[in-house]
Amino acid sequence: MSSPIAVRRLGRAEYAPTFKAMQDFTATRTAETPDELWLVEHPPVFTQGLAGKAEHLLQDVGIPVTQIDRGGQVTYHGPGQIVVYLLLDLRRRGFKVRELVHRMEQALIDCVAHYGVKAERVEGAPGVYVQGAKVAALGLRIKNGCSYHGLSLNVDMDLSPFKAINPCGYAGLEVIQLRDLADPGKLADVQEILLSCLQEQLKEST
Repeated sequence: MSSPIAVRRLGRAEYAPTFKAMQDFTATRTAETPDELWLVEHPPVFTQGLAGKAEHLLQDVGIPVTQIDRGGQVTYHGPGQIVVYLLLDLRRRGFKVRELVHRMEQALIDCVAHYGVKAERVEGAPGVYVQGAKVAALGLRIKNGCSYHGLSLNVDMDLSPFKAINPCGYAGLEVIQLRDLADPGKLADVQEILLSCLQEQLKEST
């Protein structure tokens, strides 16, 4: 029997307090703490990972930059993008980090396939792509065997802020959204499909 995963729907929430809440949750959890998925939409913000290089921020467009503790470089979060944070005990679920990343990518691939869109992985570049253009990003931190941070799926948003950065550290990387490829309907509906795909992928290894 797979351990249940609690789901928190945070609506639209500022990035910094959500980040702090993830850190606090992970720092205080015990072996008995249930895993959680947090579904959220953020106001415009750039987040810069631990190894982030300043040169990947190409211009100041008035969007705040927040230094955080996940891996990877700079990315953008904003309205019309689904963000899911995965607060999981990897040992309890029997996942290695690479397997978790693979499962997250598969959930995203399955989600967009629901809309008739074929997405794929790119070796050495975590995330999900459609014909080489990035539609979803991943970033994790593992602490004491537990994960936080997670994934983002571009659904129906203003993509122009991505032009102010090298997305995830890749110069010239094209970024797209589901709206460019299909009719996703309401953001909340896509959120529920992605949640269902994630829950299927996050069943414990046997």
